[in-house]
Amino acid sequence: MLPPLKSLPVFEAVARLNSFSLAANELSVSQSAISHQIRMLENYLGENLFHRQGRHLELTKEGKLYFDSISHSLLQIESATNQIKGQHKTHIRLAVYSSFAVYWLIPRLPDLKRLHPSLELSIEMSHGSPDLSDRTADFFITVEKQKRGFSFEPLYQEELFPVCSHAYFDALKNRLNATSNQELEHKLNTTPELLAQFPLITSNSIYDKHTEDWKHWFENLNHPLPSTTQFHHFSHLMLACEAAKHSLGIALVNDYMMNEKYEETTLKRLPCKAFKTGDSFYLAYKESRKNEDAIRHLKHWLKEEAKSLP
Repeated sequence: MLPPLKSLPVFEAVARLNSFSLAANELSVSQSAISHQIRMLENYLGENLFHRQGRHLELTKEGKLYFDSISHSLLQIESATNQIKGQHKTHIRLAVYSSFAVYWLIPRLPDLKRLHPSLELSIEMSHGSPDLSDRTADFFITVEKQKRGFSFEPLYQEELFPVCSHAYFDALKNRLNATSNQELEHKLNTTPELLAQFPLITSNSIYDKHTEDWKHWFENLNHPLPSTTQFHHFSHLMLACEAAKHSLGIALVNDYMMNEKYEETTLKRLPCKAFKTGDSFYLAYKESRKNEDAIRHLKHWLKEEAKSLP
């Protein structure tokens, strides 16, 4: 038997917004009407769909499973209805890592808007890997590469390399007595421990432990990390990048953080070798939604823009 159908869009809105009041505003009904519909659905299912602790609201295990199932069905109903009415879904939620969003995606959004003016894009930033679910977003940039019901397409294979500010680069050349960039490149590639004479900026957002990024960089060159190295510690790659811009030392960043569109980057890449972190970024979306116009347009645009990445 079907559940009370009026309750399903109410449950979807509450679960997606994580709020009874926000769902009431979106659906233009009272909060008591929302509570009534949720209670009716829970009674029908014989399961609690939410944990309620004061103002804090959280889906139960059963609620998460039910949301993943019915949200997809509601999206299909909406899509089929819009097709019959000659309308197309133009709003799409994209979940993306914060550093990728700030340094690479946002500078390119004006191009997307000019190319697809009717496409409404909402950005959901995440520090870790976003949960691949309709309640999180419609489209994802993630390092995950498999989940049942999802399609994945490779976007970028991550590499890290040393950078510093332009002023710091000039000071580094002078201190190492390098009269040219070519001479500096030779010195750093033959004796990479020369970098350890300078403060190194480390973050724990990739390897979950400070200094691991630099240990991997030195190991990639078959050199141990000098024990006398001075470090500046930050919790996120974005903070390490900003610290390098302000001449605090030398940081390890990746290509998309250096790929500033239409303007010269404030960071200078040192003439050193890069190393692959082992992470690859993928575009991910529900297989059942691959033919939606918004999904197709966003996927094509992202792949075209990413051609500037290695």
